[in-house]
Amino acid sequence: MSPRSTVRWRAAVGIALASLRRSPARTTLAVLAVALAVLSVTVLASLGVGVVAMGEDGLENADRDVWVSSDPVDPATSGAENPIVGSHELSVELAERDDVRAAAPIAMHDVYVGTDPDDLERESAVGVQATHDGFDFEEGGGFDTFDDVYENGRSNEPTTEEIVLDPAVADELGVEVGDTIYVGTSRETAPDHEFTVVGTSDYYSQFLGSETVTVPLGDLQALAGTTGTDRATFVTAALEDDADADADEVAAELDEEYPEYDVRSSDDQMGAFLEERPLVLASGVTLVGLAVVGGLVLTTNLFALVTAQQREELAALRAVGLSKGLLAGTVGTQGVVVGLLGGLVGLAATPIAVGGLNRFSRSVIGFEDVLSTPLEVYVIGLGLALFVGTVVAVVTGFRAGRFARVEHLEE
Repeated sequence: MSPRSTVRWRAAVGIALASLRRSPARTTLAVLAVALAVLSVTVLASLGVGVVAMGEDGLENADRDVWVSSDPVDPATSGAENPIVGSHELSVELAERDDVRAAAPIAMHDVYVGTDPDDLERESAVGVQATHDGFDFEEGGGFDTFDDVYENGRSNEPTTEEIVLDPAVADELGVEVGDTIYVGTSRETAPDHEFTVVGTSDYYSQFLGSETVTVPLGDLQALAGTTGTDRATFVTAALEDDADADADEVAAELDEEYPEYDVRSSDDQMGAFLEERPLVLASGVTLVGLAVVGGLVLTTNLFALVTAQQREELAALRAVGLSKGLLAGTVGTQGVVVGLLGGLVGLAATPIAVGGLNRFSRSVIGFEDVLSTPLEVYVIGLGLALFVGTVVAVVTGFRAGRFARVEHLEE
């Protein structure tokens, strides 16, 4: 670039910055508008990412590397059929493998819970042999029935009679740790069984996507009448630490050894989860797409409007000899500055907005982290502000050259 061109472009940049300083109100409104566009992108994209991530997080938090099921299982059905028969025997067989650290069945069923036999609420229930630290109990603790699995045989009646409630369920029922509630698989049988609330946690709610209670596996089977057949929805296995990287290989071996079952690694189980719930994936992708498209439209209209408001200024610059290219550079520089400032403001506001919306969702629907903000969300928001701010401003700057004429100057 020749010294003359350099001087002219430096002048264009100086004019752009001077124009922004000369109209602080317009500049501030433009920055806030870009910030709003960026915030809408980051919040909607966070919601889309969070929708898809909720199920995946549930599987990761389960700390299980291999999942065995009899048929593809949709967690939304609460596993009422519990297709695996003899689940404890299968768990013992898996645990005897050298590469398996532990194995345990999980059953799911709908139950009715309440403090009044005549006023019961239907909830999803998960039956496990033990809870653990990963449950992140808000109050109280859990239970451990591993030692009781085969002691004195398996009972057709609940024996432990303890339950962990989702905090939202506990609030709805008006109970706290130490209280007793009625639990059953039907409204008729629930009044016959009283369970003690030992803790509150939304651990399995994150996995199922609905408010969930957790009870000892043997008790859930007794309530559902499946003790004799020992039914479960899944049998899960955790691998030895040195075998974690071979989860797919172990799953493949077990799939061959047990052809009557579907055996998947945790990653494959997540894929099956999304396949069986295509609306989850579709809604997540749609939200991200709407965020980007909406941000593009809003930002494009904004810079077109800002440029139109500078018609007289651009006409004056054109009258004194500035080329269309330099006019475009002047407007483009304004776009970069406004886009950068607006983008930074929008990104700074994103954690505040996301945190507030997550707290709102927690209080209304009982779920935390419905919105998730990985680094990519911030990159999309800032990239949109800079890219659109620059490109749209330059394009509108060139278009401005068509009407930047002397006749547009005020008399």
